[in-house]
Amino acid sequence: MGLMENLKFRKSIHSKEHVNLRKFWKSKREALGLSQRAFARKHNYDYSLISKIERGDRRLDSIETVQYCENLKVNPYELIDIILESVG
Repeated sequence: MGLMENLKFRKSIHSKEHVNLRKFWKSKREALGLSQRAFARKHNYDYSLISKIERGDRRLDSIETVQYCENLKVNPYELIDIILESVG
């Protein structure tokens, strides 16, 4: 079965894919040495948005995801690899 056949489009925020994604976001922010508040200030985000993303209360659309990756100094393809490992 291919990836799309295995993928349910609305995964729970508690699924391993989302848990791994949240860990990824947080680890990349922390690798920059930034608190949630500092990261939010630096990139003109509301602090609560960063908190919601890392808790899984807010999902990013594809365009937001690419921008978020850029702000975290992450190649978006690295994120895709993380997702594929979680799904596969």
